Amino acid sequence: MNTRDLKLKQARPDFLTTTINDNMSSDERFQNLVLRPVIKLQNDLFIAVFRNYVAKHKSVFYGLTLQKRVDYIENAIHKDMKFRNSLKGMVIGQFTLEEYSIYIENSSALNKRMMNIVKESLLSNMQLFESPEFLTAV
Repeated sequence: MNTRDLKLKQARPDFLTTTINDNMSSDERFQNLVLRPVIKLQNDLFIAVFRNYVAKHKSVFYGLTLQKRVDYIENAIHKDMKFRNSLKGMVIGQFTLEEYSIYIENSSALNKRMMNIVKESLLSNMQLFESPEFLTAV
């Protein structure tokens, strides 16, 4: 394993709640061994990127109801191809060469899994997406 690959794997957080067994599909194994740790590592970056996305889209997000905010996040991830590709790049850029070669064999299904995990991550951090004027110190 080269130095880059070793450092990438060392930087990833451990995922102690993930079980790996022989009955898993190769996609599920890749999701649990690679995608989840990489996405967890990149979580703060995803939050910053989404805040920037909201700002570039005239901050309409802040005036939405909770359900509309959920829909907004889902639409941003699933329908805005430029944004989606940017998110994918942030994950793929953290792959080792071996992981990348596995990824390209079934990228379509793995992209679906990847984007669903990123979406769930953003949704679970919804409280961090309050209007900027509410976040300033008094």
